[in-house]
Amino acid sequence: MKYIGAHVSASGGVFNAPLNAMNIGAKAFALFTKNQRQWVAKPYDNETIKKFKDNLALSKIEPKHVLPHDSYLINLGHPDIQKREKSLNAFCDEIKRCELLGLEKLNFHPGSHLKLISEEECLDAIANSLNEAIKATNSVCLVIENTAGQGSNLGYKFEHLAHIINKVEDKARVGVCIDTCHMFTAGYDIRNEEVYEKTWEEFEKIVGFKYLQGMHINDSKPDLGSRVDRHDSIGKGKIGLKAFELIMNDKRMDDIPLILETIDDSIWKEEIKLLYSLIKK
Repeated sequence: MKYIGAHVSASGGVFNAPLNAMNIGAKAFALFTKNQRQWVAKPYDNETIKKFKDNLALSKIEPKHVLPHDSYLINLGHPDIQKREKSLNAFCDEIKRCELLGLEKLNFHPGSHLKLISEEECLDAIANSLNEAIKATNSVCLVIENTAGQGSNLGYKFEHLAHIINKVEDKARVGVCIDTCHMFTAGYDIRNEEVYEKTWEEFEKIVGFKYLQGMHINDSKPDLGSRVDRHDSIGKGKIGLKAFELIMNDKRMDDIPLILETIDDSIWKEEIKLLYSLIKK
């Protein structure tokens, strides 16, 4: 079964996110557990935690179908050790917030070398950061998101994801989230059945579906291999509707959060209906 939703607002309190997901007919959702453009936020009080859990129960969305996203400021592969430490501390705080809310996953962008260290050094630093974060926390699966490869961001090759996973000591605490726009602009084609199968065979060989913990379902404004991160509405970009039909009918994507981050949130409800309509009975 497919669990489709969107990255909904948590404005006014994190407990509003499940209600916002309900309002668009979502069976999954993503959220920021704090302001994504600030390093620190005040701790949750007991009332906030209770209201979130109550609203999540009301939404009938299971914790495993919620995919929180960490702050955009965090760079677990930062070349500067002190700045990397600052990122790691913020990352651990985000993991602990997820634990308090009873959530099982935390999605994050791997990191950037800023053209100051090699790709391999940066990937090793990211893996080391994850090992430290896992030791400092209890239960949340750390879900690495593939990137478009814009600037000095790593994670745009399946090999980057595999490199990080291979160096994480506790494999039960690591997974991946595949963003379709990022995948496409990084050079992995999914526009028809032939290339779709080829790309996912490569993913299985290099990373493995056992690590797939979620997906971001986005069309793309830029072309294949452009390494530019600009999302588009479903069926309106360069990827096209066929790829999403293939995803909706692929059992390998069952029982994970499939999250819209498309550009027009006013049509998310319609996009969710559209994606469900693509499922062949």
